[in-house]
Amino acid sequence: MLNPMLASLLPLLLLCRTSFCQYSSDQCSWKGSGLTHEGHTRDVEQVYLRCSQGSLEWLYPTGAIIVNLRPNTISPAAARLSVCIKPSADSTGTNIYLDRNGKLRLLLREEDQAPGKVHCFSIQEGALFIEAIPHMDISRRITAFQYELVSNRLGAEAHALSAAHCQPCSDAEVLLAVCTNDFVARGSIKKVDQQEDHSSVTVEIRRLYRQKTQVFVSGGVRVRNWSGQIKMPLQCGVKSGDGEFLFTGTVRFGEAWMGCAPRYKDFLRLYHEAQQQGTNPCYVDTE
Repeated sequence: MLNPMLASLLPLLLLCRTSFCQYSSDQCSWKGSGLTHEGHTRDVEQVYLRCSQGSLEWLYPTGAIIVNLRPNTISPAAARLSVCIKPSADSTGTNIYLDRNGKLRLLLREEDQAPGKVHCFSIQEGALFIEAIPHMDISRRITAFQYELVSNRLGAEAHALSAAHCQPCSDAEVLLAVCTNDFVARGSIKKVDQQEDHSSVTVEIRRLYRQKTQVFVSGGVRVRNWSGQIKMPLQCGVKSGDGEFLFTGTVRFGEAWMGCAPRYKDFLRLYHEAQQQGTNPCYVDTE
C-alpha cells in the first residue's frame, strides 16, 4: 500500500504528463534543489537524461522527481538495455521507485542506498520515481547517484553478482569478448582478496590490448608490465594460480569486472582454429 504522501502525488504525476513540466538542460547529468519548488511537498518535476552515463544530485529533496533515462538513439537494441545506479556515500532523504505507466514498484528505500552498492533494472521497467521523505527539520539532505546504461547481460551478471557470471565462456563468447569488451589483457593472477560481496583479483599484465579507462596502471618507462584489480562475484571462488590468462571484461563506474578469462594457450588454440575457418569476428595480434 502506498503511503499517504505518495498517494497524494499520483494525481500530480498524471497532470505533469499532460501539461508543462520542467526539463533538465543537461542531457547527461542533473542537479536540482527542492528549495526552488513553489508548492514544495506536492511538486513533481520531470527530468530527462539522454546519455549512456551521468549523475543526479538532488539537494533538500521535496515532493518528487521523475527521472527518464533513455539512450540518445531509436535503435531496437536500446530496448534491451539495463540501467545501473550507484548511490553516493551520503545519499539520503528519499525512497526510489520504478514507475511504469503510473504503476509504482519500490526499488530502494532510503536505508538501502548504501555506498558502493550497484542496483540494476531493465530500461523497459520504467522511469525512476524519486519520492522525498517528509521531515520536520530543514537539515541538509542529498539524494545522489551515478548511472550507466549497459546491456541486459552485463546488468544482470556483473552488478547483481549472479552465479551465472561464473560459468565458463563458450569459444564464440571468448572471441566476441576480445573484440567488444572494455578491456582485453594478457597476464597472470598475483593475489585474490575476498571482500564482503565480491572478490578482488590483483593481476599483472604483460600485454595490454585495450582498456576503455585507465584501470591498469603502467609500472613505468623501463617496466613494460601493468597492474590492477579486477572484480568478480564472490560465488565464483576464484583463486590465485600459475599460468597466463587472457582477461576480458567491462568497466562499470570506474571499476573493472571480469568477463571471459580463458588460459592464454586455450585462447590461442581457438583463435587460430577460427582464423583457419574464417570465422574470427576481429583480428588480434598474437605475436
